[in-house]
Amino acid sequence: MIVERAPAKLNLALHVRARRDDGYHELETLFAFVRDGDTVTLADAAVDAFAITGPFATKLSGEGDNLVTRARDAFRAAFGGGPCAITLDKHLPVASGIGGGSADAAATLRALARRHGVATDDPALMAVADRLGSDVPACLAGVTLIGRGRGERLTPVAGLTMPVLLVNPGVAVSTAQVFAGWDRIDRGPLPDGDAMTIVRTGRNDLEPPARALAPAIDAVLELLGAQSGVRVARMSGSGATCFALFDHAADRTAAAKVVAARNGWWSLETALA
Repeated sequence: MIVERAPAKLNLALHVRARRDDGYHELETLFAFVRDGDTVTLADAAVDAFAITGPFATKLSGEGDNLVTRARDAFRAAFGGGPCAITLDKHLPVASGIGGGSADAAATLRALARRHGVATDDPALMAVADRLGSDVPACLAGVTLIGRGRGERLTPVAGLTMPVLLVNPGVAVSTAQVFAGWDRIDRGPLPDGDAMTIVRTGRNDLEPPARALAPAIDAVLELLGAQSGVRVARMSGSGATCFALFDHAADRTAAAKVVAARNGWWSLETALA
């Protein structure tokens, strides 16, 4: 049995530069990962099997096309291999801007790579990840990175280690609709400097259209920004999950208690890994 973590992905900054002719967007983003998230378990089996457990399992039940099974099939097409049983323990909210599906696909690729002796930095494996989705290559690497292009052109940067609080107001937003709502104004590249400089002086260009679609994001950001010890409060990806970075875990825990009083909100106390 092989167990792989699928930690939540954060876009600590996300600058959208242009809409491309192929329908994708040219962007620059600072990817980072936290300690917690979903878990993928892989075991030998006579026939392929896939099961979903965890608090968000019902959100994916009945899906005929899950990124985990797509990752399994794409790996097999590239590298071969026999049947297996995969269990996804789903703890991250769905369609929430923290790369849950991409992280799950990447964890599946890492588990299969371990099973078949493929290096996780094998260019052919990274190519499989890229075909699965723009965030999957970064999730496969699982370290702090600057992403360019669709997000697939990756450059490692020294990471941050600090407490994080993730909060989702209990709403899902469509990534396609959020990108469609971007005003197509290029507000410039990521700033130069280390990761904290990029975080502090960067932005998320998808916040305005996401907030227009889901006004509950306004309440999350307002609440997080008002908490003691917050360094930065921002939306991740296309939303609706937001994050707050803290210097001290005690401040994060105090903020989490305030968030817990909001009915219907999901939150996670964690840290940048």
